[in-house]
Amino acid sequence: MEFYSWMWLMLCATEVMGQFQVEPLDSTVLKGSDARFNAIVEVPWEVMTWNVRGFLVLTVPRSGNISSSSEQFSASFCSAGDTSCVAFTIHNTSRREAGLVTCTIQGAYGSKSASLHVQESGTIKIKEGDMKVDQDEEVEFNCVTSAWFPRPVVSWNLNGDSVDSSLYNSSHVAHEDWFNSSSVLKFRAVKNSTVACLATLQKLKKTLSSSVHLAVVPKPPDWTVLIAVVCSFGGCALLVLLILGVIFCYRRRKEKEPNYQDEMTKRVRTQSQLSGMRPPGQKQGRVNAGYVADGQTSVAPSDLTDSDYFHASRFNFSEIADVVYHHTEHDSKTSYIDVDEGFRKHRHATTV
Repeated sequence: MEFYSWMWLMLCATEVMGQFQVEPLDSTVLKGSDARFNAIVEVPWEVMTWNVRGFLVLTVPRSGNISSSSEQFSASFCSAGDTSCVAFTIHNTSRREAGLVTCTIQGAYGSKSASLHVQESGTIKIKEGDMKVDQDEEVEFNCVTSAWFPRPVVSWNLNGDSVDSSLYNSSHVAHEDWFNSSSVLKFRAVKNSTVACLATLQKLKKTLSSSVHLAVVPKPPDWTVLIAVVCSFGGCALLVLLILGVIFCYRRRKEKEPNYQDEMTKRVRTQSQLSGMRPPGQKQGRVNAGYVADGQTSVAPSDLTDSDYFHASRFNFSEIADVVYHHTEHDSKTSYIDVDEGFRKHRHATTV
């Protein structure tokens, strides 16, 4: 008999539990926001109480006025005239309210509890601010967060795209009731960019960010390779021109050599022809040792030989258009007299 009585009480308790519940059972809110819990009671009840972290903060009678220990806590029916649903609200939550929130129905219905978590977002800032650097220069940005609870998740964006976690390092330090974080990002500057540091509270997906602008000054063009290529081609071209010049000069020289030989042959031929024009029987004259140079009026007797005869007379100089050469051959001796006639000075040779 007692066994059946116990089983009946268990079934009744299970049925009552199914008819009385609190939702949500786990709630996470941001500091300063409101936290709301609903008590659903499908059985008759008279008085409902709410406790926060073990302290009674609110009493809700089924009929009558609601009494509260503070304006921070309030309750109301979910809809007018419907007593099966009561909404309990904690306003301007802080970490002091975090913990168990318990709803109790006086009588045989017992109590239900839910968990409240309060998260706190602090500040975030990129220390360097806007930067201006040269192209391809390595830059470093430091992002600091302070007074966060719990520890935030820090990440970086570059021009709106997520940065690979291998490019930055993050560290966290617990300070009293909150966390401070630091993250360092390093990369090579290529173009103008917007750099953003983000801190996120994981459960709430609450994100705060700080962004700066990176101005990149383009590097002047590197002409080293181009100059090297131009010099190489220029050197090759100059060498080719030099070789062609040597070949050209050599060919010109070879072409001139036969002409020079022909000219020399022609001159020899002309001289031979002139020699062949001498009258028949003409003999080669001898040098007159008694010849007197221009301006000389007398000759010393010692200058004359027994075989030569020197006849001195007055010298007349005149200019003539053409040179006239007189040569008279006798059996004895030959003498030369310079006479100026007309425009040119010419010499008469007389052989005695």
